[in-house]
Amino acid sequence: KRILLDIDKAIRIIRETEEESEVIPNLMIGFGIDQVQAEYVAEIKLRNINKEYILKRVKETEALQDEIDDLEDILQDPRRVKKIILEELRDAAKKYGEPRRTAIIYAHELPDPGEDEGPEETAVHVFLSREGYFKKITPQSLRMSNTQKYKEGDGLRQSFETTSRAEVMFFTDKCQVYKTRLSEFEDSKASVLGDYLPAKLGMDPGESVVFMVLPGDYSGGLLFFFENGKAARVEIKAYQTSSNRRKLTGAYSDKSPLKAILRVDGDLELAAYSTEPRCLIFHTALLAPKTTRSTQGVAVMTLKPKYQLESVLPVEETAIANKSRYRVRAVPAAGALLRQEDTGETQLTLEE
Repeated sequence: KRILLDIDKAIRIIRETEEESEVIPNLMIGFGIDQVQAEYVAEIKLRNINKEYILKRVKETEALQDEIDDLEDILQDPRRVKKIILEELRDAAKKYGEPRRTAIIYAHELPDPGEDEGPEETAVHVFLSREGYFKKITPQSLRMSNTQKYKEGDGLRQSFETTSRAEVMFFTDKCQVYKTRLSEFEDSKASVLGDYLPAKLGMDPGESVVFMVLPGDYSGGLLFFFENGKAARVEIKAYQTSSNRRKLTGAYSDKSPLKAILRVDGDLELAAYSTEPRCLIFHTALLAPKTTRSTQGVAVMTLKPKYQLESVLPVEETAIANKSRYRVRAVPAAGALLRQEDTGETQLTLEE
């Protein structure tokens, strides 16, 4: 208001002064200013400035300040920023949007390259030795010679009939599993040692294969038995991956040394042996399946401090005659001391 009054006063002095030469002296007297200041005021086109003009400029300044405050508030509020981005995207889509001309295909929808590449799928037999030698042999080759060659002290660990492009998993003693396809192995013969898996699959130094699995459609489960008497039942689908990763760490628990791995597509009875020696027959239905690969499992066999779990076999593969002696309905259990007649070993006697 004071500024407006001063402007009105200056305009009145200039307008009421008849002689141009008297304008500066009148301004000096009216405002109590020196000659330089009076000349500056006189040079301003005050006649073009009025109250309406000043108020308009003030309103423009206030509008700019309001806009600045609003922009600063937007910068401090992530929700307002996202809302503005969303509105601008919608406006751009409405103004420039066109129907998609190509289809979106996600990674899990892509066909496995191994299914469409390579030679025709044929029947094969696969053999894994205890020291980690692997052979893939065609039925024709086996008919010509079926005597398998092994290194001295080595022997057969597992064998399967499958197809030449099936997926295969090799579990090792370092809690890792290596996944590959049989198509990556050349056809072999029974008369050769085969591929040494630690070198073929690029395993870690000192790592050895302990079990082979053909996952197929990834149904069923795997049973891991540990030295401390615990067992873990892991679904095979826990090892299914969308990418073609060759190596999976944390394949099973490392809390206790592994003693046995068994694949189960349905429930069955198993016989667990300890070093005492004791035997325990239990049903796998007592073990709940887990989806976590590194689960420690549950206690199956109660062991005395100086004894460990030694081996686990399907009951039909044992020589146990009196199965009811060792059978239990719940776990954990200690089992019963193993009798000589249930070991499958013939005791030698001296004849008179």
